[in-house]
Amino acid sequence: MFRRAMTLIVAVLLLAGFAVGAVYLPVPYLVASPGIALNTLGESGGERIIRIEGTRSYSHEGGLSMVTVQYTGGPDTHMDLFTVLGAWLSPTQAVLPQEALFPPDQSVEEITQTQTVEMNSSQRKATAAALTQLGVDYETEAYVARVMKGKPAQGEVRKGDVIARVDGEPVADKDEAVELVGDREPGDAVSLTLDREGADEPVKAEVKTAADDEGNAVIGILVADRMEFPFEVDISVGEIGGPSAGMMFSLGVIDRLSPEGLTGGHQIAGTGTITPEGEVGGVSGVAQKMVSAERLGAEYFFVASDSCSQTFDSAATGEIEVVRVDELDDAVGALKKIRSGEGSGDLPRCQPG
Repeated sequence: MFRRAMTLIVAVLLLAGFAVGAVYLPVPYLVASPGIALNTLGESGGERIIRIEGTRSYSHEGGLSMVTVQYTGGPDTHMDLFTVLGAWLSPTQAVLPQEALFPPDQSVEEITQTQTVEMNSSQRKATAAALTQLGVDYETEAYVARVMKGKPAQGEVRKGDVIARVDGEPVADKDEAVELVGDREPGDAVSLTLDREGADEPVKAEVKTAADDEGNAVIGILVADRMEFPFEVDISVGEIGGPSAGMMFSLGVIDRLSPEGLTGGHQIAGTGTITPEGEVGGVSGVAQKMVSAERLGAEYFFVASDSCSQTFDSAATGEIEVVRVDELDDAVGALKKIRSGEGSGDLPRCQPG
């Protein structure tokens, strides 16, 4: 009897120890939950999300909403096992490794800065894509958004420099600059011609490349596109970061510049990156974003083809209709059908598998 009692006591103490450990010991995971939704045609903080000056703009009914994912956890946040298990069992949440958002070789400050740059770049690309769709011309240049500490470019390149040439080759945008710098072996030198504010003439910089984690040649700068538009387009969503709202920003800009609204009064939500040429790219967290869209009351959810597989994992009830989009023109065409009342049967869909 005594032995059984001792065994029971030990078992209870072990269980208590495991429980205490589950509460107090941190685990390296993040929890993704449905985040906020913002109608790009509406207001945030008392101001229009999309403001246009220098040309005529319009206001229409309906919604073209960006949706977000709320992440809990991270290097500076205590995440316990009970919270992770609860999220794993939740139909609206997802659990993912901490490294998915917080690479070990980057600080939280660096990641935040990168997300801010990505959001700003996404807004410029969205405006460019909208103007391309509308047939409005604009100019592009590649500028240095950040110089990373301890990297080869530090001391040679400054934040705000415009990259005019790489090895004598003219550069029109970010993609050209990145391609020209990366088209060599790590350790090779690269010659940059920079337009620098306050300098009377272009600045020459010779920088030796280093290897990134994948073995590509880099110099340690973050390059972004700066577009010179014929009028001012300002998009403001507060402290939200990342590029995933690009498609919805583009549609919002088109709506604001068009005499006829895109939605016909319908509520549309969606997610996807955008290029200046109008290509829509996939993003993560689509399952949670669909829940946010449904809570908002959206009738349709636009998603990039690359993200289609995620829509089948969503806890959204199915009352929201999913529309597959490859290019901005696809989204505009789908909205035309929705607006005209042709019915939803002819809209492109995500297919299982």
